[in-house]
Parts: sequence; structure tokens; C-alpha cells
Amino acid sequence: MAFNETGLQKIQKEVGALCRKKSSEALDDQLRFDYKIEKYDVIIYEIRPRWDNPSEITEMPIAKLTFVLSRNIWKLSWQRANGKWVRYKPKESSKDLSDLTRAIESDAQGCFFE
Repeated sequence: MAFNETGLQKIQKEVGALCRKKSSEALDDQLRFDYKIEKYDVIIYEIRPRWDNPSEITEMPIAKLTFVLSRNIWKLSWQRANGKWVRYKPKESSKDLSDLTRAIESDAQGCFFE
């Protein structure tokens, strides 16, 4: 695992809180958000039933936070419809993870949430 216990706690606090805030208990079976850690990436997913088969659940990545160890910064990307990750221009990087979770939440350019 790429993150130590302190890093994991920070991710849980910032990214976990964002996912909980964007998810609604009333709509939990229709739409919710969660995240996964893959090496130095924290990927936020939209989780919902598949439109043509509601018994099947789909996960669609909406944001990727990448920690660059050599520079001690986080980079923020969003996923285009073609599946390619693109840097989020209003706030591409920060030393503080909470800066980027706030950028995702405000979603000034409509890249993360519809």
C-alpha cells in the first residue's frame, strides 16, 4: 500500500466526507458515491443501478486524486466520456487534499457531477 496510516486517515476524512455529503440515504439504492485507493490514486466513483438492468450495479469513475510523492502534491483529474483522464484546469494540484475535495464539491465546470 502506498499510503501510511496517517495518509489513509486524511483520505478517509476528506474524500470519505465528500462521498458521504454527495450521497443521500434516501437515494442510497439509486445513487451514491464512494472511493477506492489504487497505489497513489484515490478514485471517486458514482455507484448506481444499470439503466437497462436495475439489478446490476455500475461504478463510474468521476474524479481521480493522484499523490505525487516526489513533489509532495496532489493532482486532480476528471474522466472524459472517452475514458481518458484530464487535469481539472480550475484547480489542477495542491499540497492540501482538502483544497481539491472542495474543488470537486463546487464543480465549477460541471466535470464531476451532472
